[in-house]
Amino acid sequence: MEHDRSLRAHLTKLLGWEDAHAGFDAAVKGVTPALRGQVPAGLPHSPWQLLEHLRRCQKDILDFCVRSDYVEPKSMDEYWPASAAPPSKTAWDESEAAFRQDREALRRMANDPAIDLFARVPQGTGQTFLRELLLVADHNAYHVGQLVLVRRLLGDWK
Repeated sequence: MEHDRSLRAHLTKLLGWEDAHAGFDAAVKGVTPALRGQVPAGLPHSPWQLLEHLRRCQKDILDFCVRSDYVEPKSMDEYWPASAAPPSKTAWDESEAAFRQDREALRRMANDPAIDLFARVPQGTGQTFLRELLLVADHNAYHVGQLVLVRRLLGDWK
């Protein structure tokens, strides 16, 4: 039982990890609104596209784990916004808030002893809850790093 509690504690921390790199909250803090839709030369995405990609992917993994009516997106394009810039003045803040809300739901899932982390996700093809939690943490760390790089190239990282 102690190993289970320890694993759950590590997973919970991993979903917001900032020990070895900047975390999500630091990466999105203070992004200059005028730069949110700017794509640095030689890179494919703006800060907005990365933020929204993070939100969409994390939401998709959460839905996959908890919704019996989950439907996989038809195309990888659905994970990325078409526009480099936020569609409204409130879109950035709404995306940030939704990301945090879904991250908290994943943390609650990681800490829920009623969920067997090694059990297969019912609507999956063999994926376990543990795998999905690790996947979302890994994916988030990768794209948070990209967001920091994009901000540096835009001169918006302090």
